[in-house]
Amino acid sequence: MSKDTFLLGAVAYDPKVVTIWDGFKEWLASHDFDFDYVLFSNYERQVEAHFQNAFHVAWNSPLAWIQTERIAQAKGLKATGFCMRDTDQDLTSVVVVRADSGIENIRDLKGKTVALGAADSPQATLIPLNHLAQHELEPHQDFEVKYFDVLVGKHGDHIGGERDAAKALNSGEVDAACMIDGNHLLFGQEGTLPAGSTKILARTEAYDHCIFTMLDNAPMAQVERFNSLLLSMSYDDPTVRPLLDLEGLKVWRQGRTQGFAQLNAACDRFGSIQDFVERVA
Repeated sequence: MSKDTFLLGAVAYDPKVVTIWDGFKEWLASHDFDFDYVLFSNYERQVEAHFQNAFHVAWNSPLAWIQTERIAQAKGLKATGFCMRDTDQDLTSVVVVRADSGIENIRDLKGKTVALGAADSPQATLIPLNHLAQHELEPHQDFEVKYFDVLVGKHGDHIGGERDAAKALNSGEVDAACMIDGNHLLFGQEGTLPAGSTKILARTEAYDHCIFTMLDNAPMAQVERFNSLLLSMSYDDPTVRPLLDLEGLKVWRQGRTQGFAQLNAACDRFGSIQDFVERVA
């Protein structure tokens, strides 16, 4: 690897991550862009490594973005988000109950048990819990929570926790389950939640998900070239389509950060990242 190689940090939440970034590396090389990547087992290690200059830019979960932004502020630096997938924008999470449960509104969850994904999942834990708290239902006080902590440290990128929560709802182990809306549809299609067996009790406001992140010292010319190449990818290109399908998008879009307001509020409410931020900063 040349000292001029543009280096990305990413988390290995699934074996397909290697296939994805190997494919991107080959495609970028065909466009005369010297690129490589470093994989981490969890986002906290990746965020720490970013501040140790282990790579140039990070492919961050929304929680890792907030961690990076807050640590940068504490250090007198600036974090910037610059690119994201079309499927990272305008998502919602849902609180789902069994159709025959008799639960008709959020207040009916008082005294009940709600299943969540991993404790560090923005979409299956932090954002929906904050939504319930905004409706005067505090977790552990007004209702019990049951975490399905599959691969903590990967910030809910692994679908296993949400699927286990859905299974617990279907079996009657819990009264409600939180998940991203797309997974609710998927669980219906695959039979984890049989058709017609559930209903959506509540839906959060829209939010955004993963984002490429850089710090002040990133090589701007390379960042701009990398960003430009990503935005130029076409789903109609047969060499590109398999990679985009694996990464779950049809088009790259310019990054934006206003879609993280709900997660920021959840982190403030539940103190989810403060210890980590203080330690790294």
